[in-house]
Amino acid sequence: MKQAASSNIESQLFALSTLVQLVKRARHAAQPQELAFVIVNETHALLPYRQAALWRQGDSGGGKIVAVSGAASVERHAPLVLWLDRVFVTLDKGTESGAAPYPVEAGDLPPALREEWAEWLPAHGLLVPLALGPGRRLGALLLAREKEWSDGERHLMQELADGYAAAWAVFLQRRRFLRLPAWSRGGMAKLAVVAAVLAALFLPISLSALAPADVVPLEPTIVRAPLEGVVDRVRVVPNEPVNEGQALVDLDPRAFENRLEVARQALAVAEAEYRQAAQQAVFDDKSRSQLALLKGRMEQRRAETTYAQSLLERIHVTAGSAGIAIFDDPNDWIGRPVTIGERLMEIADPNRAELEIWLPVADATTLKAGAEVDYFLNVAPDAPLRATVRQASYEASLSPNGLLGYRLKARFAEGTKIPRIGLRGTAKVYGEKVTLFYYLMRRPLAAIRQFVGL
Repeated sequence: MKQAASSNIESQLFALSTLVQLVKRARHAAQPQELAFVIVNETHALLPYRQAALWRQGDSGGGKIVAVSGAASVERHAPLVLWLDRVFVTLDKGTESGAAPYPVEAGDLPPALREEWAEWLPAHGLLVPLALGPGRRLGALLLAREKEWSDGERHLMQELADGYAAAWAVFLQRRRFLRLPAWSRGGMAKLAVVAAVLAALFLPISLSALAPADVVPLEPTIVRAPLEGVVDRVRVVPNEPVNEGQALVDLDPRAFENRLEVARQALAVAEAEYRQAAQQAVFDDKSRSQLALLKGRMEQRRAETTYAQSLLERIHVTAGSAGIAIFDDPNDWIGRPVTIGERLMEIADPNRAELEIWLPVADATTLKAGAEVDYFLNVAPDAPLRATVRQASYEASLSPNGLLGYRLKARFAEGTKIPRIGLRGTAKVYGEKVTLFYYLMRRPLAAIRQFVGL
């Protein structure tokens, strides 16, 4: 007998402890969804059941299912949810305000709902009204299982229902406060806030867009290949200062030396033929008639030799102006064949630079010269540099990074310390004045227009 009494006391203490923990868990719920999850799922720790559903009573009659045990969300058009909505409305009409939990079963429902009970729920249900007192009904909780509900379980559930109702009332009061009419207490203050927000949407603001930008040389000297050949040697390194006339690149001389040697041999043969004909012309009329032809051939060979000599002298590419050499890795050029006019490198003045901006097509807010630009270097994002757009491309093209956009050139403002050529950053290009509403909704409106096809 003592062991049975001790076991009963332990069971009661455990139930009491579980009850306190559930009420505490409900009071500390941060969101209505979290509270509903606790009610339909964690109540099982106090009273075992197989299925639970939470129903919220509407302000003007009726209501809706807000949570079902074992489901993360409620599918409003699911057959079970539609059937439960009708069941709760039927049971709510026959329940007195402030009633205690009471058992329900299929026989308590009209024939139209009674037939589906066995399909959705176990035989024995327990309807738990959630209310703060008489006339203050919030909703109801339905628990269902195969075993009948005892009076002790009903009393225990009544205590838990009071805690659930108090926690649930906090969220419902917040929702009602947000729906207060303008003439109710606090309504004018909220109306003023709404009016201020609407007025702020019409404040003028400069339309702007962000785009990648690089510091590029302004009016650089382009160094091109003077001949068709193979690069043999690069005499400078990237960013190295060079002087006007300094050798930059050497082409492989072997092809030109061979060509010069062949031309010289051909010239020697032509000269020998001309001398022989000149000697024979004294006694031979035929040799005298060929003398002019052989002289012309000799002059042709001499011109080819001179041209081959000039090609050999032009294999050394020099700088046309002073500045810094801008190009890629020298090792990428050695042994590479080049054609006449192919760009080898640029010679730029480090004190003359500008911005090259690739404005995406979707952000082409302005393409007018004179637009203001704030340039944020990646190495110094806290110190923006001012610039002004001087030109913009007519149509979009692909950037070296594969971005489809418009190329903009912008000059730095006077007095700005010119950053090193090659540095990268982000440019903020300012456009015309628009309302704050248009500034915030420009992209969503464009997406909606594309989606609906208008």
